[in-house]
Amino acid sequence: METIKTETPSGHARDMESAPLAASAILAAALLLPGLQAHAEAPPTNGVISIGYLDYKDSQPGLDRIHVKAPSVSVMAPVAGVWSISGSAVTDDVSGATPRYHSAVSGASRMSDDRKAGDVAVKRYFERGSVTVGGAYSTEHDYLSRALSVSGTWESEDRNTTWSAGIGRANDKINPVNLIVTNERKHTTNLLLGVTQVLGKNDVAQVTLAHDIGKGYFNDPYKAFDNRPRDRNESTLLLRWNHYVEATGGTSRTSYRYYRDSFGVRGHTLGQEYVQPLADGWAVTPEVRLYSQRAADFYFDPVYDAALGAPFPPGYNPSRYSSADYRLSGFGAVTLGLKVSKQIDKVWSIDAKVSAYQQRGSWRAFGSGSPGLEPLRARTIQLAVNRTW
Repeated sequence: METIKTETPSGHARDMESAPLAASAILAAALLLPGLQAHAEAPPTNGVISIGYLDYKDSQPGLDRIHVKAPSVSVMAPVAGVWSISGSAVTDDVSGATPRYHSAVSGASRMSDDRKAGDVAVKRYFERGSVTVGGAYSTEHDYLSRALSVSGTWESEDRNTTWSAGIGRANDKINPVNLIVTNERKHTTNLLLGVTQVLGKNDVAQVTLAHDIGKGYFNDPYKAFDNRPRDRNESTLLLRWNHYVEATGGTSRTSYRYYRDSFGVRGHTLGQEYVQPLADGWAVTPEVRLYSQRAADFYFDPVYDAALGAPFPPGYNPSRYSSADYRLSGFGAVTLGLKVSKQIDKVWSIDAKVSAYQQRGSWRAFGSGSPGLEPLRARTIQLAVNRTW
């Protein structure tokens, strides 16, 4: 499901639908191969340290909403010729105004929050494969997440095919400040299978299947009339194709992702980027991503009462599942981005990326989007300085 960092009406930066599936993120990083290499990774000979900074802002008509500042650091070091250890740490400083979820309601209360997260992974390299064990931790004042994962790759004898598999487990604890619930839990098991195939000297394709089994508390405690099932199963099919363009020396990267879950959400993501090396160590990477989502089965378009002044589900029954969270609505979204990189010398490199995001209910493909949704715009700036040793 397409999500960007948003906050709850009380002012807490927690996306309760997709909140910290850290094990799944570790597995994705280990199993998805972004470059043209389909062979099993060789043990690294040099270490790398990267210092990054992300600046994110979003807005709705007449309302500047969220501002996120997120410095980060990541390190990878080779060990004894057949091992590597890597880790990263990030802190999110979030401030701004609560959202207008629908056009008839404004949200302008101020909020602030911060999140601290980190992960570590140890990888063992073999002649035709690798095994990675990872862990992650994320905390903020009302949410705590811990995760572990194990993943591996295995290369065929002709070195044209690489199989990948992984399993992860995330355990989350929810303690909202409004005390709607106390010490609620959510447990998610993440499974991934993938295969990467060399199609020719210029082409590599990859197919990845992921399945998440979630149990526990999925409600958003800061939203009225929000009552969701205590089970959520999510499945994703990801197709990727990298093509090297000999005439320009660039690489085209095309991807398609299909997402479905037991809430009834169905999502399609089509992505395209092109990496073009330039003279003197420069490279540019423009990208575009299109997204469309069907609403959850229990999502409702709020009705607004002149006396109550608040959204409520028609014929509301507290025993039935319901949610007016726009992240579970039907909508479409477009992301445009541009990354610029510079290899300064053999040791230093820098890169910067700017992206713009916009979503609307009317942009949903393959059907009508949810009415009354307030348009959302966002922009992201990412900077990184990298050093090898």
